[in-house]
Amino acid sequence: MAGRTNEARSLAAKGGSEGEGAVLDLQRYFPYRLARLAEQVSLAVAEVYSERFALTRQEWRVLALLGGRSEIATKQVGPLTTLDKMQVSRAMQGLEARGIVTRKSDPDDRRGLIVSLTPTGRALYRKIVPFALARETKLLSVLTAEEAEVLDRAMRKLSAELG
Repeated sequence: MAGRTNEARSLAAKGGSEGEGAVLDLQRYFPYRLARLAEQVSLAVAEVYSERFALTRQEWRVLALLGGRSEIATKQVGPLTTLDKMQVSRAMQGLEARGIVTRKSDPDDRRGLIVSLTPTGRALYRKIVPFALARETKLLSVLTAEEAEVLDRAMRKLSAELG
């Protein structure tokens, strides 16, 4: 296992030992490549919710999160969507202004709010999901079933290590 890790590290590093005189090749640097891929995937999926449904990336993440729940405390939205407080706040304001979500006081935390989808929001979610799933299928279609499984395992493994 360590051999694979060292091999992977050597893809981005040239020369030097223990960082001395080493040069990082950004185009081969795993964190950079992963960030670029994530952005490319995000932009490809954005075509579904942005162009067809006029949602921002942040609004889509909130909508997608709420689609599988009846309600959630707004303070939980950020960690579950990787959005910061300001992004969550803006997304909530935009969704609320369009009648997609509703917020009410949290009975367990007087300073907090509970958010849920309105019937309009639930209908929008049901419209978008088939398009989002079709886009996911199209993106993954370039992989064999085995490659998709290996990718999924590797992502879960990395997430567990970093989480």
